[in-house]
Amino acid sequence: MFEKVAVKIKMLEGCDDLLPSRAHHDDAAFDLRSRVEIELGLAEPVLVPTGVFMELPPGYEAQVRPRSGLALKHALTVLNSPGTIDAGYRGEVCVIMLNAGKEPFRVARGDRIAQMVINNLPDVELLRVPGLSASTRGEGGFGSTGKS
Repeated sequence: MFEKVAVKIKMLEGCDDLLPSRAHHDDAAFDLRSRVEIELGLAEPVLVPTGVFMELPPGYEAQVRPRSGLALKHALTVLNSPGTIDAGYRGEVCVIMLNAGKEPFRVARGDRIAQMVINNLPDVELLRVPGLSASTRGEGGFGSTGKS
């Protein structure tokens, strides 16, 4: 069984119907919904508010990711995917959406626009060293395997 973690959620007044939820009990992500009606033009980033404010426990983050159906059917994505929400942030959760499609896309209030995954973070210490150990890959990256 998994450890249950409490995340405090506050909804903007009049937005209780937009509370993030999972479509299925075993889904990894919570659906985020738009609190406004807005048209997404072509190739223009748009900040879409959700009406959600939250308090993540220390050592946790939330990641905002695209919805696969919107990406496949309408070429809509979350521009800074995954967008990171830090534990100390208390502002409204918003989604930076981008329409990479061929025509404008209308978002209605209540539409599911993104998904949010909450992750536990390790306590990481960066150690400054004079050199690194060798690896098979080495410094190869950015297409170094010959496959795009």
